[in-house]
Parts: sequence; C-alpha cells; structure tokens
Amino acid sequence: MSRDTAGGPIWARPEPRGRGPRFSRAQIADAALAIADADGIDAVSMRNVATRLGAGTMTLYNYVRTKDELVALMDDALMAEVLVPARELPGDWREAVATIARRTWAVLLRHPWAVATGRGGASLGPNAMRHFEQYLAVLAGTGLDSAATFDLLAVVDSYVFGSVLRAGESRRSATGQDPETVAAIIDYGLAQLRTGEFPHTAALLGDRDPRDPDAPRPPIDEQGLVDQFERGLQAILDGAAARFVTPGMPNDASAR
Repeated sequence: MSRDTAGGPIWARPEPRGRGPRFSRAQIADAALAIADADGIDAVSMRNVATRLGAGTMTLYNYVRTKDELVALMDDALMAEVLVPARELPGDWREAVATIARRTWAVLLRHPWAVATGRGGASLGPNAMRHFEQYLAVLAGTGLDSAATFDLLAVVDSYVFGSVLRAGESRRSATGQDPETVAAIIDYGLAQLRTGEFPHTAALLGDRDPRDPDAPRPPIDEQGLVDQFERGLQAILDGAAARFVTPGMPNDASAR
C-alpha cells in the first residue's frame, strides 16, 4: 500500500482544496495511465505526468507526495474500470462472478503492463475495496463460509491474471517477430519433432506444418483469445461450483 510521510495512505487525506485546485486525483491518474499504456510503466514519472498535465513537476507534489502514491492512484483508476454497474449483474451467483471476471480480464488486457508488473489493484484504494465488496455481494446468497469464499475468489482471480499474461504473450508472438525469424523457429521445431523425442507434441500437431492456416494452434486473434478465455472460465466455475458450493444452496445473490 502506498503511504505518505505521516504513515497513512493517500486515501486518508482529502484532496487539495482552497482556491480552485487545478487538478483532481482522477485527472492525475488518467494522465499516468495514458503514459503507461503508450510507453510502459517505466515511463511513468512525476515529471512526465506533470508535463502531460501542462504543469511543473513541483506543482504535482502538491497533490501526490511520492511515486508510490502516483502508482496507487493508477491502481485504483484501473479498479474503477473493473467495477460492474449493479444493473448489469445477473442474479445467479455463477454468472455474476463470470461477469466480473470478464470485465476484469478485458480491463487488464487494455492495460497489460498492470499484470506484467504485479499491479492491477495492488493498492487497497476505495475502488479496489468496492471491487472486492462486489464479489462478496454476489456470493452472499450461496452460504459459503469465509475460507471457501476466499478460495473461490483466489482461483478465479488467478485464472484471470494468468490468462491476461498468456494473451499478452500471444499478441507479442503474433506481432513482435519478423517472418524470417518465425520461419527459422518453425524449421527448428519441425526438425526436433522428427527426432521422435516429442511424440505427444507431434500427435497434437499431426502431419501439418504449423504454417498451414488449418493447422492446430493456440489462438492469436482477439476473438480466439476471448473464446479461449470463456472456455477456461466456464471450466473454472464448473470446478468451483462442485468444490465449494453445496448442492441445494441458493444460486441467487439475494443479499446483494
């Protein structure tokens, strides 16, 4: 959690007031997110954010005391994007959890640096707390105890974050290498398969060259990634329902 020199988080302090402050925390967070999305998290600095806002660096320190506080604002801005409007949440606990998971996945795909750097709600800001409360609300009607609730949410979040990382790898592999390099890698892989040392991999691929458009391969297009995520999410929820939810428990989130 980001802390100021008095030992408390930035959220414990009111936003600067007085004679019409020039910037809000939301504006500062938006500027920092835009920099991270365009140039990566390492490009986020007090100076760069101040420049984007059209302010001096020292002016920014009137609103945000440290780089950690700046990152905390970014984390919580991400969590604001993750929140699902109450009217869009289904009554069934399973579909409600899936709805939150899908939205979280989509938001993190728009900001992949957040997962790659271990961010994505790492600071316990107000929107991160609202996100957690939303998950708890949709599970309130299931009768799960505290341990089972934490375990279920940990499984879902681990899948979401891992899927974002894998999707990022797929995107990079699809766009980050020149054709000659890709061809050389494929030729090397085919030569290894011909040694007979990898029979299960050879069986999966069959006799087709990976360059064949009809050959089996992990999805790299956006719809393929969405479909793969959904298949995995449903499998996770199948297991979670069997593991954590006792048959006969109500499915609706009536306590929401």
